[in-house]
Parts: sequence; structure tokens; C-alpha cells
Amino acid sequence: MALQLVQVNFKAGDDSALGRFWAEALGWGVSSEAPGVTNVEPVGFAWPDPSAVCIDVVTVPDPETVEYHAHIELATTSAAHHAELVARLKELGATPADGGRGDLPWTVLADPEGNEFCVLEPREIYRDTGPIAAVVVDCADPRAMARFWGEAMDWTLHQVTDDRALLRSAKGVGPYLEFRRTPHLNTRHRIHLDLLPQPVDGQAAEVARLEALGATLADVGQGDVSWQVLADPEGHEFCVLGRA
Repeated sequence: MALQLVQVNFKAGDDSALGRFWAEALGWGVSSEAPGVTNVEPVGFAWPDPSAVCIDVVTVPDPETVEYHAHIELATTSAAHHAELVARLKELGATPADGGRGDLPWTVLADPEGNEFCVLEPREIYRDTGPIAAVVVDCADPRAMARFWGEAMDWTLHQVTDDRALLRSAKGVGPYLEFRRTPHLNTRHRIHLDLLPQPVDGQAAEVARLEALGATLADVGQGDVSWQVLADPEGHEFCVLGRA
């Protein structure tokens, strides 16, 4: 059995509006599996496919109370592409969020609901990831995260230092998953990771395996649902999906 990162989950005040923003930003399509949920994925995408990590936007009563430590970073292919993408994102409703620092090679923006993300300068490592270069999780100890997540998922560990751990699908496609050392962990985002067991009927066995690796069950008020909420050893909550 194995677990695959299949989507990032955004908590929102208006899933439809935020979903449209991200669909336009990435050049993807939108659909909805239920009221209050907007799915954003590449047009013609056969889910699940490691060539992309999709976006699931879910309306919650008070998104301001949601506290996660993950954000996404977008890839660009040239300086001109970077400038064009930033301009287009601002036209779609993104706002600058770099705290006034203009000396960064990348651009920090916030989406219409205030979720910060980065538009990276061209980097060779991200030349073939698609529009999302990386999903980044702030953490205290990247080496510890590499040990847990390297065992948790069917992904390959590409780099681990005191400052970051970098994983990617074993098939060598799609975005990277990065655990970045952030000493004060004072950032607050509304994005968490969703993992899919393969086969999906193996959810219970995968949850048990994750607990043996150091994960703990988490109650975020989810109620009776088909997915299981857990927290990794640093307390980052994530979901293991099941059959709806």
C-alpha cells in the first residue's frame, strides 16, 4: 500500500469565488462535488495523477480561525513570464504581501481571501513541475519531517538539510513538497495536505501505519466523514481520504 499527496485543501469564506481565482491563476478548470466545495484541477485531468497536486476549496463558517502552516509557490520560466504572471494575478484580485521588501527575487502575494503565496523567479529545479512549483510547509525540524514524511508517502526524498527537506513523486513529475525551517512558526495559512491511499480501501491500514510512525488522530470538528484527520509529529494536520 502507499499514500500519495493528491491535493491541498483551502478553507474559505466563499469556495466558489476563491476556486475561480485559483483556476484562472493556474489555467485550470473548476468543478464541484457538493455545495460548499470547489475543485480546481487541470482540464482533462484523470485523478489521481502525480503530475499535478490539485486544489480543493471548502467553505467554512469562520476561515479566520483556521491555522495551518502551508502555502504554495508558483513556477515561472523566464523573467518576462514572472512579470506577466504577477501582473495577471493582480488583475485577478491578488495583492502584494511582501511587507514592503522589494529586494526579493520572488514575489509574495495574497489571494482574494488573504492566503499568501509566492511567484518564484525562474529556477531550473522547477522547470517541469507545472504551474505549482512546490507546496511548502513551515516547520521547526526539516530532518525530522523528512524522516516521518519519507516513510509516510510513496515519494522520493531529494534533499534534506537543517533548513529544508524536499520530496517529490517517485515518478519524477509534478510539484515538490518542501518542509522549510521557520524558527518562530508565526505564519498562519489556511491550507493543509490531503493524502489518498492506494487502494482507497486501505485507509484504515494506512492510518494505523501513520500512527506507528508518530502521527496522532486529530479532531477538528469534522464529525462523521469519509476522511481521517491526523497530525504529524510537529502537529501539522492533514487528511487521509477514504471512499465517499
